[in-house]
Amino acid sequence: MEEVGNVCGISGSIVKVKVERDIVMGETVTVGNLNLVGEVIRINSEIATVQVFEETSGLKVGEVVRSSGNPLSMLLGVGIMGNIFDGIGRPLKDIGEKSGVFISRGIQMESLDANKKWQTDVLVNIGEKLNSGAIVAEVKETSIITHKIMVPANVSGTVVSVVMSGEYTAYDTLVKIKTEDGKVVDVRMSQKWAIRSPRPVKNRYPITKPLITGQRIIDTLFPIGKGGAAALPGGFGTGKTMTQHQFAKWSDADIIVYIGCGERGNEMTQVLEDFSQLRDPKTNNPLMDRTVLIANTSNMPVAAREASIYTGITIAEYYRDMGYHVAIMADSTSRWAEALRELSGRLEEMPAEEGFPAYLASRLASFYERAGFIESLNGAEGSVTIIGAVSPQGGDFSEPVTQNTKRFVRSFWTLDRNLAYARHFPAIHWLTSYSEYLGDLEYWYIDNVGRDFMEHRKGIMKILNDESELMEIVKLIGSDVLPDSQKIVLEIARVIRLGFIQQNAYHKFDTYVPLNKQMKMMEIILYLYEKSKLLIDMNIPISELKIYSIFEDVISIKYNVGNNEMDELEKYFKRIDIFYRKVHETNI
Repeated sequence: MEEVGNVCGISGSIVKVKVERDIVMGETVTVGNLNLVGEVIRINSEIATVQVFEETSGLKVGEVVRSSGNPLSMLLGVGIMGNIFDGIGRPLKDIGEKSGVFISRGIQMESLDANKKWQTDVLVNIGEKLNSGAIVAEVKETSIITHKIMVPANVSGTVVSVVMSGEYTAYDTLVKIKTEDGKVVDVRMSQKWAIRSPRPVKNRYPITKPLITGQRIIDTLFPIGKGGAAALPGGFGTGKTMTQHQFAKWSDADIIVYIGCGERGNEMTQVLEDFSQLRDPKTNNPLMDRTVLIANTSNMPVAAREASIYTGITIAEYYRDMGYHVAIMADSTSRWAEALRELSGRLEEMPAEEGFPAYLASRLASFYERAGFIESLNGAEGSVTIIGAVSPQGGDFSEPVTQNTKRFVRSFWTLDRNLAYARHFPAIHWLTSYSEYLGDLEYWYIDNVGRDFMEHRKGIMKILNDESELMEIVKLIGSDVLPDSQKIVLEIARVIRLGFIQQNAYHKFDTYVPLNKQMKMMEIILYLYEKSKLLIDMNIPISELKIYSIFEDVISIKYNVGNNEMDELEKYFKRIDIFYRKVHETNI
């Protein structure tokens, strides 16, 4: 570390440095006698502005600032999976062992364990020509994930030295490559990457495959594609964190990266405890075997909160390059934006709407645009899907973070406070949510679920929209004045809301529902609607239809029929036929 100057001004986490040597924008520095970690964010003549990622109380003017010569980076390698990091990529478990319950200031720690050895299978030989991203070795990182050691970006050449398969640490060199210019480069078990820079890819593909979550309102009504981006806005208590937990547990992503960005400490503690106890439903192994957690609570320094989402997305891109499909849960981007606002205020920048900096939109874009379905440098297909929770103050969706987020995501799942207070979960409102991925995913649904899937979805949405229009009339003059042809719409809409959209995360059948069952449930509901309309057209009053329990029976399908009991679902069509005949015969 080289001395570059001295502290000449302090304003919270923003420190002014009088530089005596060259300093580079974006590089990492250590500040003061405590070696606080910081990042250069502005250079003005002889004064550099440093954003410090730790508490600066006790720091004095005149203390020395030292430069690392590198941008804010994270060491990527075997040992990341199943770990818990702070906002700048330091492992919290190791920090806890070293400094106790609270994180000591100035603690220097790499993200990977330098002592743990991993059984490594080396896959290359001397004389082979390797390009950037080529896989040189594999490590069984967890019971689920095979870690692939790759040639760093912008490095290619011929293998001149290689170790035998065996046990190695994350810092050991496996292969030496001689580049075309004669330079010999070490390929280690780990590599550093600047977290604010996207990792390179060979190709970006159109999004044509959905991320299956097992949540009916998402998979059927408002899907998200693998490699897509979605926002989950909602006020306090509407279920953002719980919904993201469901995605993390049940989605068909290979790897989950959960970023707790500025959330309450007790809530984040619950997340850490829950995830460590959960079992992966697909393999029955611990869910942490395919999960990485980034924890930066609301009482931690705001500058580290600002960096945390870049730490998370960098880890996601690293595993994406190995050929995995990664889903990121960012909870929440509003707290991240608040950190931007606080830092901007300390920098005395001109505020924009509601005090947020003018570059809020571009920072949000730089995060969400790192999602995508790609071909990596080694030819593997992988994806990063981003699901960002938004916490607008007072549930006001017109505020800047929510409105700017809508510009960069194509799925928007609005959490409704009234639904949440009515214990209707997920509290995603079907009238204010949307997905622009429907057209991209239509052929996948037709080929893999059923030709009528999209038509059934349209039918369900039409009934829900018709119900909304009719409820405006009901609010004014009551439901009694409606004709039975409209009352049956309200009744079927109730069946859809309670039996299809509402989902119980704690029920063994209902917590996750495969697509084939989702489609069959839609078929049954629409078949009931069709038969009920025929009876209404015969001038049979709806009161006669409601004598029978068929509507409640269809609602209870989600609890009474297992996910693999498709034959039981077929019996509901016969039940509806029996209901139709009984009502018809009774009213002839």
